[in-house]
Amino acid sequence: MTSHGWTTADLCDAHPDRVRVAEAIFRDYGGSREFTGEISTVRVREDYRPILQALSEPGRNRVLVVDGGGSVSRAILGEKLLGTAQRNGWAGVVVNGAVRDTALTTLIPIGLRALGTIPQRGESGAHSARDEPVVFAGITFTPGGRLWADVDGIIVADGEL
Repeated sequence: MTSHGWTTADLCDAHPDRVRVAEAIFRDYGGSREFTGEISTVRVREDYRPILQALSEPGRNRVLVVDGGGSVSRAILGEKLLGTAQRNGWAGVVVNGAVRDTALTTLIPIGLRALGTIPQRGESGAHSARDEPVVFAGITFTPGGRLWADVDGIIVADGEL
C-alpha cells in the first residue's frame, strides 16, 4: 500500500474485469511517482499549443492524456507546461509522444509519463481534438473515466474502483 492507499497491482487484482492496463511503453519524468484522476484528453500532432490551452484550465485533480500519435521527433510538453499544470491543479499528464526539460520536470510535484525525450519543441499547427476517446498503449482512454499510475504502470477504468 502506498501513501495514496492504492497500488495499480492491487487494483488489478481486486478488479480484473473492470480495469484496462496500458502497455509498458512509458517512462516517468514527473515529480510524483503515483497519481490518479479523472481523464481529460487532447489529440495533437507535434504541437504543444493545444496542450497548453488544456492545462491552462482548472485541473480539478484530473489527468490530461495526450495522444501525440507516438511521435518522438518533437517535444510537445516541457517544464513550462508541466508547471502550468501544477499551478492549475492537474494531478498528472500522460503523453503518447516526447517531452523535454526533464531535469526540471522531475522537480515539479505532479505525475508525467511519456515515451521519451527530445530537445526540439513541436509546433505544427495541425488539427487537434479535445475530450474525445484516444487509443494507444493497447487501451482506450475515455474522457470522464479514471486513471491510476504508479511505479508498476498505468491502468484505467470507466469510473471509481
